[in-house]
Amino acid sequence: MAKQVRTTDRGMNVGTNFLREHMPSDCRIHYAILDTGGRSPNVVQATAEAYYLVRSPDVAGMRELFARVTKIAEGAALMTETAVEIEIDGGCSDILPNTVLEDSMQERLRTLGPVPFDDTDLESAAAFVTGAVTGRTASTLGGEFEGDGSALHTGIVTFDARTPRPTMTGSSDLGDVSWVTPLVQCATACVSAGTAAHSWQMVAQGKLPAAHKGMIHAAKIMATTAADLLTDTELLASARKEFTARTSETPYDSPLPDGVVAPPLRDAVAAQ
Repeated sequence: MAKQVRTTDRGMNVGTNFLREHMPSDCRIHYAILDTGGRSPNVVQATAEAYYLVRSPDVAGMRELFARVTKIAEGAALMTETAVEIEIDGGCSDILPNTVLEDSMQERLRTLGPVPFDDTDLESAAAFVTGAVTGRTASTLGGEFEGDGSALHTGIVTFDARTPRPTMTGSSDLGDVSWVTPLVQCATACVSAGTAAHSWQMVAQGKLPAAHKGMIHAAKIMATTAADLLTDTELLASARKEFTARTSETPYDSPLPDGVVAPPLRDAVAAQ
């Protein structure tokens, strides 16, 4: 086990980095070295631990990419004469669309209109807008924001559930919910146009009045859509019919193997 740290740090990372040119462009592999085995310099530690996140637009693609990353780990262990142990930490599915619910929510969005920003909101948001976000703004909002000139998006993006939709780069267990029951979600403007996720600009705007207005507006859209489902039995039946048809063709396949325990509960389960 004397070369385990090299297996993790060098073999794994070199292998996965070369894999990036040979995997679909819409897939992602992220990693972090959690434990190098020790803090002493000029010593090859006995153990090491790395955390890998494998992402794909759908579960099938994720499984294929995960299998290749697994082979890289096994190959790195083989060439360094060490052992590797792979532990599944978690997993989530892609979101199953429901055009019936999406059309219903889009109608509610049109009825309620854009987020009611005022001049103070626009002025505050303008401080976070730079020229570097122009292209990202246009692509994020389907091109409708381009030429608007506002720091906050003040319109409603045209949405057609039947046209090809771009891949949203994010992971959430909400996807698994959508494979168990019909689901719909919406997005409202809460920060200045083009703000990068995971940035200090996103954090800084999170408590501004504009962010709260956007969240409250989204809540109204969600609540009125839910009210429609409670009062319109035909709408509910149509959404369920579409869901049944989609899942009959492609059944739910949980990415989590049997026996996986959520990290906060592992110590308690192991002690039993």
